This record gives sequence, C-alpha cells and structure tokens, in this order.
Amino acid sequence: MEDCADIECRGGHGIVGDRYFDHKPNYIGQITFFDWKTYRDIQDRFSREDLLPSVFRRNVVTTGIDLNGLIGVEFELQGVRFCGTEEARPCQWMNRVIADGAKAALEGRGGLRARILSDGWLRVGPCDLQVLAIL
Repeated sequence: MEDCADIECRGGHGIVGDRYFDHKPNYIGQITFFDWKTYRDIQDRFSREDLLPSVFRRNVVTTGIDLNGLIGVEFELQGVRFCGTEEARPCQWMNRVIADGAKAALEGRGGLRARILSDGWLRVGPCDLQVLAIL
C-alpha cells in the first residue's frame, strides 16, 4: 500500500493497479473505505503515533462520513458511484501490526467494503457525499 493523490475506479472491476482489481465477478470488496477519526483513535489508544493509514489495509481514508450507514446504500463520491456491501471487518493482523487488543478496538468500525458501479477518479480533497438509493 502506498499513499497517492488519486485512484482510477472501474465499475464492476475495482481500482486500477489494486491487488483486488478484477479479483472475481461482482466482488463485494472492490474498494474499501476507512474513517480518519478511527485511525487517530487507534493511534492514541495504543500510543502508536508512528502508524500510517496503510497499516489498516483500506483503500480510501474519509472524514465526516458514517461508513456503517452506507451498508446496503448506493452512493456517489466525486462523480463515482458505489454500493456499500458490508463492514470491512478487522482481522487478527491488526493485533500483530498495532498491538494486542487492536482487533477488538476496531470491531464495528473497521471500515466499509463496496462495489464500484461507475468509472471515474477519486482524488484527495473535500467532496460531497450523495446517497442515491437505499437497497
């Protein structure tokens, strides 16, 4: 994982260059989102200011969005349409790379897995969230 200023999203396929691009048809985790506040809370809780956002293995870090509220919802960010599929549940790896107890601390706030429904680019910076449908 590496930081970048933008990513190319392809509807039904995933993020160009990502390890899960074209992973399998209709894959529910074509893109993952993670909350900045959760990231900062984990840094503080485990005294790990050295942690980079990439340790959480999510594609996009957001702020001001209720990610769990987007499960089962079609939404749009920067002109790209998505469908929230499920929570990106934390795994045991979090205990290894952060500290014992990190997995438990992330339960219920591990991020959002989603399908990409349209082609487009996501860029670092402010954007408006538009809820298009609740499925």
